[in-house]
Amino acid sequence: MAQYEMQESNLPNEEGKRVLFPRMKLWGQADLDEITEKICRASTFSPGDVKGLVRALADEIACALGEGRSVKIDGLGILTPSLGLREGFERETGEPGGTRRNAMSIYVKNIRLRPDKTLLENTNGHCRLERAAWKFRKSSARYTPQERLALAQQYLETHPSLSVADYARMTGLLHDAASKELRRWKDDPATGIGTQGRATHKVYVRRRQETAG
Repeated sequence: MAQYEMQESNLPNEEGKRVLFPRMKLWGQADLDEITEKICRASTFSPGDVKGLVRALADEIACALGEGRSVKIDGLGILTPSLGLREGFERETGEPGGTRRNAMSIYVKNIRLRPDKTLLENTNGHCRLERAAWKFRKSSARYTPQERLALAQQYLETHPSLSVADYARMTGLLHDAASKELRRWKDDPATGIGTQGRATHKVYVRRRQETAG
């Protein structure tokens, strides 16, 4: 049984009143081992067959996306690559004589999935919702953005890394708001905050000081 909670939008409606929206409460993450086990119980495939096929499919998807194509998988959706600027490079201004970026400073930052209608329908078919027992909550306003930045900088003076969960706990922000703000601090070299790792293993660290050669 999945649970949802009602959270308050950061922006009020046209009448200035608060707006609540439903949000699913996630309790964990299914991995390839778990999914493979379920597929094998319902078929004649071996675990090696399933994992090998998934990895081969992932490699071919990556190859097609890397060639600048979107990928459509029936029953799953359409995957599309999106680009970003590597850390440490300034953005183009578009002004005459301004900085121009070459391919070495740009990389595939994200892959977006537009789900297939069938995937949405199947997910809804498996989803049985109940309301969580606790009430909605919103990001705390007890600190200003600059005060929250100072908290992060002080934390990193005595700790090797800072996670989104750590930042959310110390500032009172909700997880998404904490993640968004940390990304903003990371994009500003003046904050002294950088990143290490990727995806679910990404943490925030003290930015390395550039040394003159």
